[in-house]
Amino acid sequence: MTLRLAVTIFPGFQLLDAAGPIAVFEMASRFSPGAYEVRVLAPAGGQVTSTSGVTFGAENLCDGPWDTLMVVGGDTRRAIKESSAITDWLRRAAPAARRVTSVCSGAYFLAEAGLLDGRRATTHWGSTDHFARRYPEVKLDADRIFIRDGDVWTSAGITAGIDLALALVEQDLGGEVARRAAQQLVVHQRRPGGQSQFSALIELGGRSGRFAELMDWMRAHLAEPLTVERLADQAAMSPRNFARAFTAETGTTPAKAVERLRLEAARTAVETSHTPIDRVADTVGFGDPERMRRAFLRAFGQPPQALRRSARG
Repeated sequence: MTLRLAVTIFPGFQLLDAAGPIAVFEMASRFSPGAYEVRVLAPAGGQVTSTSGVTFGAENLCDGPWDTLMVVGGDTRRAIKESSAITDWLRRAAPAARRVTSVCSGAYFLAEAGLLDGRRATTHWGSTDHFARRYPEVKLDADRIFIRDGDVWTSAGITAGIDLALALVEQDLGGEVARRAAQQLVVHQRRPGGQSQFSALIELGGRSGRFAELMDWMRAHLAEPLTVERLADQAAMSPRNFARAFTAETGTTPAKAVERLRLEAARTAVETSHTPIDRVADTVGFGDPERMRRAFLRAFGQPPQALRRSARG
């Protein structure tokens, strides 16, 4: 049986939000011919321009029948203000669909239609504060690549739509087809671990870049003790004010940020070098290899040795 998927876009949509999942369903259909029929829909149909200036041809919104509804993200806040067509369509079409999904800030449309009330959901890290204020009925989890709550699936920023689509393929066609589709796309079938979206904020030094210099200093001193007191001293702040300001800026505590930076440095060393694991642990500040192993399991779902084997194929 062919599963009919409606990928819904709008003027100012994010190109990869749509193209990534569509490519996944295309690859899956190579290994399971006829599995999917993907249609691109938009409120007015016709040529729809993305944020990059590239246009997609789309059909008018129609009620199906659809197996899966997918709404992508982009300049979503403006789109919601300018048109209620997508939310009205979701309210009509969702009850008849097997599942409803969103990519990135496409979760705004699902929330606007009331489909996320009382459910767990995620969206792009850059929208989480605004989203949480606008939709307090939604149980927002900003630290997930994608979330399934019953028949409603939401995903994080942009490339997470590929992760979501692979999970949908696995549900529909099994792990082998999903694995082969991922291989063709040269991506993980299951991206290792939670991989906090807030790591992007950490990399930038916070929403305003206030702690950018501190981040550079932290990376240069990972092997040393990085206590809150020492970080606060480096930032010329009191420990209490520093901890509060840092958490507000980056979405995570100083201790978790230090661990994240160490994890990222350790993972790079594990996957790209032959340095012994215990030496890596010392170099990035974990000290004890067992401590680093536990951190890897929490963050990536695999120990360092498994990631090294995977990286070497």
